[in-house]
Amino acid sequence: MFDMLIDAMLMLMRLDIVLMISGGLVLGMLVGALPGFTTVMAMAIVLPISFFLEPILGIPFLIGVYKGGIFGGSIPAILVNIPGTGASMATTLDGPAMTRKGQSRKALEIALVASAVGDFLSSFGTILVIGPIAMIALLIGPPEISAILLLSLMIIVMSSSGNFLKGMVMLLIGMFLATVGQDPVGAMVRFDFNFYPLQAGIDLLPLIIGLFAIPEILFAIEQRREAVVDPAHTKAQGERLRWSELMACGRTILRSTAIGGVIGMVPGMGQVVAAFIGYSAAKGASKHPETFGQGEIEGVAAPEAANNAVNGPTMVPLLTLGIPGDNITAILLGAFVAQGLRPGPQLFQDQGTLVYALLFSMLLACVLLLVIGYLLTPVFARVVTISKAYLVPLMLIFAVGGTYVYRSNPMDLYFMIGFGLFGYGARKLHFDLTPLVMGFILTPPLEYALAQSMLLSRGDLLGYLVGTRPIAVGILVLTPVLIFWLGYRQRKQRRVRP
Repeated sequence: MFDMLIDAMLMLMRLDIVLMISGGLVLGMLVGALPGFTTVMAMAIVLPISFFLEPILGIPFLIGVYKGGIFGGSIPAILVNIPGTGASMATTLDGPAMTRKGQSRKALEIALVASAVGDFLSSFGTILVIGPIAMIALLIGPPEISAILLLSLMIIVMSSSGNFLKGMVMLLIGMFLATVGQDPVGAMVRFDFNFYPLQAGIDLLPLIIGLFAIPEILFAIEQRREAVVDPAHTKAQGERLRWSELMACGRTILRSTAIGGVIGMVPGMGQVVAAFIGYSAAKGASKHPETFGQGEIEGVAAPEAANNAVNGPTMVPLLTLGIPGDNITAILLGAFVAQGLRPGPQLFQDQGTLVYALLFSMLLACVLLLVIGYLLTPVFARVVTISKAYLVPLMLIFAVGGTYVYRSNPMDLYFMIGFGLFGYGARKLHFDLTPLVMGFILTPPLEYALAQSMLLSRGDLLGYLVGTRPIAVGILVLTPVLIFWLGYRQRKQRRVRP
């Protein structure tokens, strides 16, 4: 084990890896600083680039985009009260107030340090726990995998924005799309409707780019008459962050890191939930909670540490069980699969050194984020003023080019357009696309695990589960209980919401 970790660290000692991570960070921060353009969209568009690179270059590049985008969203949130990403929504509670007090430079710097520290510590914790979790996962059989996948899908539906019915509709649509083509057990063609391109199934790449990139582009075109932000409001002003102020925020950053780390391991929760819980925890623990919302520096440090601390732990369910926790890790899953690396406990046995090298690249990305963010945050602050008229055509070119170049199949372009229009209409009707994507990704392994369970049961599935698979039975019993609890919590939150 120790030799594997040393080999993994040595694998990262290459200049081209540092440059790829740095390029990903810059790109992610650029997109994150642009209100209306999401990190998910950026990763969907640049995903094909990783296919043409070796895994140790392509996947760290995407990790850089991921981490840079989550931090980048805090820049417009602090300066102009416009969250660049959903993860930075809680930052608008105190960030803009600090800007109005002439402390925008200090707010940006504490956001950067809290983001980098929270991300680094949670990623380091991920490296410590992921190996033992993978070893435990090796002992899990098809019935337990089926139960865990079902539980994960239900958590994702209940945690998605919108009501349960809309989330379930999108989940079922995603599961149906995943069954188009050959089934994973008998290789029988189904739901092709005598349309030859469907016999091979629907590829993940056009679906991801269509659902995440095209709607964002269409929404940006709709908002073409929005006023450009006054450049005078995007300057980092005031004194720099003092060491004593950073130390005073230390306990808040550590608390939010722990909160984000735990939430990151739960599929469907994500950065937004972590940011608001981290903010609430910091306010509750403060000796002067009345200052929160009025430009409190801990009110910026808490959500930024929490939302970035989610990044590393999301790799735990992804790499050990092949379960993506959110849309971003769903895209990372596509990158792993395209590189011939199928996430799961077996991956640690077959490619352990490479997996740990990719995990160590997250630590390297955190260090580079601190350096690049310190140098370039004033530049990215100006990005808020760039007109979308210059960016939308470029995004469209990348979306079309990335979709086509992967397989050079013109049908992928039609699929991308179709999914793009569907995603645009669904978001107009306030449907969350996350359950659809997760249903599409998790249905094949769920179907395969269910088929294996049926074969093992020899026709008596209930007796097999009760008699020999108590863990699977426990998870299945827990599922409706958890659904009820999540539903109760959501109804309670709606009742107390003003």
